[in-house]
Amino acid sequence: MNKLLNCCEEWLHYLGRFLRLYFQSTHAVRMENIALRSQLALYIQRYEKEKLPNPTSTPAFRQLWVFLSKHLRNWKEVLLIVQPDTVIRWHRTAFKFHWQRISKKIGRPNLSSATIQLIKRIHKENPLLSPEKIHERLLTLGIEKSPAPNTIAKYLPITRKPPSQKQVQSWKLFLSNHHHDLWATDFFTIPTIKFRVLYGLVVIHHQSREIVYFAVTTNPTAEWTIQQFRNATPFGKAPKYLVHDNDPIFCSKAFQSFLLSSGISSKKTAYRSPWQNPYAERVIGTVKSELLDHIIPLNERHLHSLLREYVVYYNNNRTHQGINGKTPIPSPVYLPTLAEDTKLEATPVLNGLYHTYKKAA
Repeated sequence: MNKLLNCCEEWLHYLGRFLRLYFQSTHAVRMENIALRSQLALYIQRYEKEKLPNPTSTPAFRQLWVFLSKHLRNWKEVLLIVQPDTVIRWHRTAFKFHWQRISKKIGRPNLSSATIQLIKRIHKENPLLSPEKIHERLLTLGIEKSPAPNTIAKYLPITRKPPSQKQVQSWKLFLSNHHHDLWATDFFTIPTIKFRVLYGLVVIHHQSREIVYFAVTTNPTAEWTIQQFRNATPFGKAPKYLVHDNDPIFCSKAFQSFLLSSGISSKKTAYRSPWQNPYAERVIGTVKSELLDHIIPLNERHLHSLLREYVVYYNNNRTHQGINGKTPIPSPVYLPTLAEDTKLEATPVLNGLYHTYKKAA
């Protein structure tokens, strides 16, 4: 409102100057023009030599010069403060703004505040009613132009519907049919002892549950992620499918182009559906519960060292129920012996947090 008042006052000022010049004699107008041009020339000289700041044009000033550019023949010659291209750009902006105001808005009309309050009231008093039921209730009450269920849903608290049985079976069938050619990936965060946040990247093979690759950084970017996948897929060692969530890095054009050039098909999970990427979610939970809940990393280098040692233990010694109690990388096969006749040699892992065992000769 204040800007509009200031603009109107400035326009009245310009209009008063114009009327005064209009009724002056030609000689007086020429003399005043010389006086104004001399002052402007002095300012331009100081601006160029002493590097004075460039004055900021006001909306009324821009509108005035748009008007002058259409009615004054030599307007480019008398223009000194800005470039002619700037005035042309002002005119195009004003033209777009004018047509935006007079153009009709495409789409459904906005709901009135009273209608929105009515929808919220019915939902508050009947929280179990779906948007479809609220729409039907409004129709039975004789309310004209009742909003559609999709419109009503926009003004209700987010109530996510669970996936249908068909959706669940379809996704599980895909995972089971292609588990041998399927990798999954995800990011996770780790706070350090100095309360800095580090980002970890994990890549896991679906069939064997092997952690194929991991990396740590303080600032994950699409370029960094692409380089990590180059490191994880040397000499054509690449999966046929990669399951990932809707993280902006995974969905970026650069990362998707990299997957396409590598012959990897991207399989994005649905929004807020971690169940569609179960193994990556599970391995992150395992890393946190078995490692990071017991050891707080000091910095990026320390965390990378911890994860490197844990991943070796995870792949070679930690058994999984999903693969019949075996390890991701097959363990050595020992001859069966009785417990009382077995001697084990223990090797500490992560300073004794875990131990690995092998039979003594």
